Amino acid sequence: MIYPITVYGDPILRKVTTDIDQNYKGLEKLVEDMFETMHNAEGVGLAAPQIGLSYRVFVVDLSPLSEEEPSLKDFVKAFINPHIIEKEGNKVLMDEGCLSLPGLREDVYRFDTIRIKYCDTNWQEFDEVFTGFIARVLQHEYDHLNGIMFVDYCSPLKKRLLKGKLTDISKGNVTTSYRIKAPKA
Repeated sequence: MIYPITVYGDPILRKVTTDIDQNYKGLEKLVEDMFETMHNAEGVGLAAPQIGLSYRVFVVDLSPLSEEEPSLKDFVKAFINPHIIEKEGNKVLMDEGCLSLPGLREDVYRFDTIRIKYCDTNWQEFDEVFTGFIARVLQHEYDHLNGIMFVDYCSPLKKRLLKGKLTDISKGNVTTSYRIKAPKA
């Protein structure tokens, strides 16, 4: 099932999510739907709040970027109840976008190395270190689980300059190739 993407202005995007219980019925279906929704929107990551659910779940598929970076070819993962344990290394500036902020791209500093604990859909636990672009994407999606969006890293001046665009997004006054759920539409 393809969900509409919840966009800027919806309060669910600002909530800190809760861990999903091991007894949650339909976890595999939820993850499958999240991948389908993300692929439909041509994204590389999607967090549960972006489809209106306040759970600590996100999915990532970096394989579409493998032509430019072959090491990303098989990076397709679901992260259940993830928790970043460490951030280290240099902070690297890079342009980011977000399905919940259609049409916006801004430069964001992120650590180039993270350590993250999470489970897969079989509740197998992992404790892994990721670097580079993968670390960036995981930090972006992880932020969604804590009510943070990439525009929060912008300077106060930049936020003022973006105010009109953010208002348009919250009203649904944007063109996307995917369905959106705008809070003020």
